[in-house]
Amino acid sequence: MKITGITKRWFRNVASIVIVILFALSVALYVSFRNYYYDSVERTLDYYTADEITATFSLYGDSSNNGFEKASRSFIENFYDKNIMSAWIIDKNGAVVLTTSGFDIKGDVNMPDYVEAMNNGIGCAKWTGRLPSGEKVMSSTCIYNYPDGSNGGAVRFMISLDAIERQLTAIAIIIVLSCLIMFSLLMVSGSMFIRSIVSPVKEINETAKRIAGGDLEARIDHYQHKDEVGELSVTINDMADKLANADRMKNDFISTVSHELRTPLTAIKGWGETLLQLGDADPSMTERGMKVIIGEAGRLNDMVEELLDFSRMSSGRLKLNIEKMDVLAELDDVLFSFRERAIKDGVEINYNVPISPAPTNGDPGRIKQVFINILDNALKYSVHGGKITVLAEIVDLTTLEISITDTGTGIAPEDLPHIKEKFYKANSTVRGSGIGLAVADEIMKLHNGSLEIDSILGEGTTVTMTLPIEAVETEIPEGEENSDE
Repeated sequence: MKITGITKRWFRNVASIVIVILFALSVALYVSFRNYYYDSVERTLDYYTADEITATFSLYGDSSNNGFEKASRSFIENFYDKNIMSAWIIDKNGAVVLTTSGFDIKGDVNMPDYVEAMNNGIGCAKWTGRLPSGEKVMSSTCIYNYPDGSNGGAVRFMISLDAIERQLTAIAIIIVLSCLIMFSLLMVSGSMFIRSIVSPVKEINETAKRIAGGDLEARIDHYQHKDEVGELSVTINDMADKLANADRMKNDFISTVSHELRTPLTAIKGWGETLLQLGDADPSMTERGMKVIIGEAGRLNDMVEELLDFSRMSSGRLKLNIEKMDVLAELDDVLFSFRERAIKDGVEINYNVPISPAPTNGDPGRIKQVFINILDNALKYSVHGGKITVLAEIVDLTTLEISITDTGTGIAPEDLPHIKEKFYKANSTVRGSGIGLAVADEIMKLHNGSLEIDSILGEGTTVTMTLPIEAVETEIPEGEENSDE
């Protein structure tokens, strides 16, 4: 199986680190065991110090007699550690004269510890190495001097390290096997863990490719764990839902705009053909037709401007022409322009606004556009005999709050959170492109204000707009209310 991607990187990085750590631990463990065993041998050899040997050999006289030879024989005969070490008696000439094994040592013998003990001024020295037979030993030599300071000889102790080396070899094998088992278990468990991540990531990747290719119904359904990969799956599924919803709203928007454009174009074309056929024969019909054409052309212009505003908003190019303005004066102009339409539709408009102005720095055209959009929606969704209430109030001296409440059809609870989203239409039976509220909300944000919508299905809708204004003294005549029917 070819290892690629995350799996390859994991094996390359983690495996190398694990190998280094296990190697370091193995070496540390082996060295610890080796030091422990070798220290034990050294402590055993250190039991036989130069002072003890001197005390033992001095009992048998000095250099004037054969005291050293007698002491040597007595020491070898009474040496009780023969089972764990060997002892050699070395005369003052460096020759081995007695051993605990009973074998004579002939010829020159390499004894580095004896040479060092003779020359280091301490009288004792240790050496670790191999004998000519190949046996590995640790030896310790202590020099014996007569009371008059002359050299009497030396005693050399040797402990075989072969058993310890065999034990250390077994320990090394155990450590290596343990490390291999640990490494194998880690690699297997790591491989399983990586596979549990890589497989879902591959599925996520394939699903993302399908979504990017236009399959907005593709979803990730098989990953159930609540971890980072699970969160990514949920996010991608949520993204796909939003894309599918946006695509659906886009298609609805195109269909709606096409219908909205077709209606005035049909009227313009129809009246244009009629007027062309009539010529100057019927001036009253010509006048009526021209009014229809002008009115429908105005509708087309408004729709085009709305689309342009939406395009500017989407690209961040919606700009404001800031100047000193009176928000309430702009509201009054819009209410006046809607009066005739409200009377025609049989809808009553009541309003209550402060007498004092509400000065601010803003774009009068854009603010008026927001008011027009909200009032237009209120009239569109109101039935004959309905009522629209416009209330303006200055709060905290620097904030103007305007609410427009209608008694129309209202908005369903499931539609309300999305009503300000682009392309979204809660009621497809009513004309409109579905982008007016999105543009209005953006305009309010650009003025550091807000636009909030509350609605009850079947009872009506309230749109509340807030704008920062300059501090003014307000005066609202008690009981004063204007009404247009």
